[in-house]
Amino acid sequence: MENEKATKSYYKGLFESLIFLSSEPVKLSVLADAAGIEKFYTRELVDELILDYSEKDGGLILREIGGGYKFFSNEKYYDILSKIFKERKKTTLSKSTLDTLAIIAYKQPITLPEIDEIRGCSSRAMVTSLISKKLVKTVGQKEVPGRPTLYGTTNEFLIHFGISKLSELPHPEEVKELKFENLDELLNRDDKYQYEQ
Repeated sequence: MENEKATKSYYKGLFESLIFLSSEPVKLSVLADAAGIEKFYTRELVDELILDYSEKDGGLILREIGGGYKFFSNEKYYDILSKIFKERKKTTLSKSTLDTLAIIAYKQPITLPEIDEIRGCSSRAMVTSLISKKLVKTVGQKEVPGRPTLYGTTNEFLIHFGISKLSELPHPEEVKELKFENLDELLNRDDKYQYEQ
């Protein structure tokens, strides 16, 4: 029993170190490979770590985000940290670009002509802008004549919106009730979890 506890403590310490030192979310498979243990056991240990940090209520929290795990500052320190780190660059999107991003997020994979049809106007500039901001990427080509490029959201999109998978997006009916100004505010807010370790 004592040996098992020591092993568990070792693995959790290893996971903490890997996640802390990474600038990107660390995938479960990377943690499992580093420890040389099964994914289900890795998941169990990481879930314990998340709970440990939550119960500790210290300066850091561990979250599952963007398909991996990452440390963030505790939101109770948001006001102080936002004053210190206010130079952090924000991503701003116009209403038309945000509209295009919402279409891609909910309809992906989708082609540019399909986006244009939904919006009723050209979306090429908006898609180019979203690609440059790393919120959208090409995900293949549609198997129709002309083989138009298919677009989808990126892992950076998930991270930016603080979700770990697309199924966590609000239901489309909920989004329709929001005004674009509110969506833009959501996208451009100083995220309470933005001050990453």
